Amino acid sequence: MMDWKQLISNKRLGQEHRHVERHDDRTEFKRDYDRLIFSAPFRRLQNKTQVFPLPGSVFVHNRLTHSLEVASVGMSLGNDVTRLLTKDRHPELRGTLFEEIGQIVATACLAHDLGNPPFGHSGEKAIQTFFTEGAGRFLKEKVSPAFWSDITHFEGNANAFRLLTHQFRGRRPGGFVMTYSTIASIVKYPYSSMAPSKKGKFGFFDSEKEIYQRLADEMGIFCTSKPGEPLRYVRHPLVYLVEAADDICYEIMDLEDAHKLKILSYETVSELFLDFFDEETQERIKQRIVDEQLTDENEMVVYLRACVIGKLENECVKTFVDHEEEILNGTFEGSLIDHISPKQCEAYKRCAKLSVQKIYKSRPVLDVELSGYQIMATLMDKMTEAVMNPERYYSQQLIGRVSSQYDINADDLETRLMAIIDYISGMTDVYALDVYQKINGISLPII
Repeated sequence: MMDWKQLISNKRLGQEHRHVERHDDRTEFKRDYDRLIFSAPFRRLQNKTQVFPLPGSVFVHNRLTHSLEVASVGMSLGNDVTRLLTKDRHPELRGTLFEEIGQIVATACLAHDLGNPPFGHSGEKAIQTFFTEGAGRFLKEKVSPAFWSDITHFEGNANAFRLLTHQFRGRRPGGFVMTYSTIASIVKYPYSSMAPSKKGKFGFFDSEKEIYQRLADEMGIFCTSKPGEPLRYVRHPLVYLVEAADDICYEIMDLEDAHKLKILSYETVSELFLDFFDEETQERIKQRIVDEQLTDENEMVVYLRACVIGKLENECVKTFVDHEEEILNGTFEGSLIDHISPKQCEAYKRCAKLSVQKIYKSRPVLDVELSGYQIMATLMDKMTEAVMNPERYYSQQLIGRVSSQYDINADDLETRLMAIIDYISGMTDVYALDVYQKINGISLPII
């Protein structure tokens, strides 16, 4: 069984030699949170698509607002789990780093989408298929099998781990220099791309596998792969709380956004939200709406959404506490949402089903995905051609656009290709569109 005292580590990646020093009155985990909030990659999330096109007259969620909301729910999940576990089951953990779980989970929630490329899943797919279906297919014979597996399964989760831990040019060792527990808490799929999850997802590129091994060994996270096999670990327990916060927010908030955009009616959304409660609670909620004199449908949806998030948060806390032993043994399967009470689980599934039918296949969402895919595919094509033929004039012009932190002039081909992926995946939607238009001669700065 994994040990909580070992799992909660405030040792910093890249600054292990300074572990005993204290800089101020903030905890090390609060320092992680502050470091992310003030970082450029976090700010860039404001111009990255969550689901719907970036706002016009109606403001919907982007990656930044989504991450902030996930962090808020994550803080509640972590604090409630800590309170319940230290109350009776683990009184010996009172006054230890274990009581910082809420802060750790909130920080990991802030970081969970940092590696997502422009245009969401469409951007991920464009990077993958450039190598499997597009002009990048010829590169298979020029790179290692592990690297080929990484780029053909490109994954925002693995890219977030790279962004937090990789030493880019001119930067200090350890990347963001985060604490071990915070970093491990974002790794939803702790496997290499050669041993992906059932969904085909993985948690770290081959270039960062030794970093994850170091973190896992330090915290006692179980490795389930045999010697010689691709790396595969069980999750750090706090990953389940980060995942639950994300699951709660994206499913419920997408419905609220769909109502604002008039994709879904008030009747549809209110029925979905009320289904999470028994009849007595439903009547109490309806009466509260009357008592508060709410007549604006958007405000009524906001109230119902808050009720649902509160209910799901309580359910996930209970599930985590009830299954703590399995989680620490590495035998817990699925997500916390999968194991909540039947009524709430079925209501959540109904929301997910309707979202697929009415939201994720709606014309505004599909239009963004189609356009985003084309933009990303073009950027990958042009930049790869440039690094394969750096002596050409046009190649030099393109390479000159790339930030010096990316080692795009390296002698090693894999390093150059990864620099392209780092550069393009770090773009905002708006910047990707701008670069696309400029390199295709569609727009000029002077016009």
